[in-house]
Amino acid sequence: MKYAGLLVMPAGLFLVLAALVLFPDGPARGGFAACGLAVEVLGLVVTIRGNMPAREAHR
Repeated sequence: MKYAGLLVMPAGLFLVLAALVLFPDGPARGGFAACGLAVEVLGLVVTIRGNMPAREAHR
């Protein structure tokens, strides 16, 4: 899981770039770009959570 986020973040970047290139100005471009940014954020969260040390169980 450590490297899954690093693979997801470029996918979000490509979604944003595709939105800027393929869609004309309007709500479709904004929505698609927002989804791409959300994918990037999720990739960042997965990367951070994957590199955090595991918590020990409390007794």
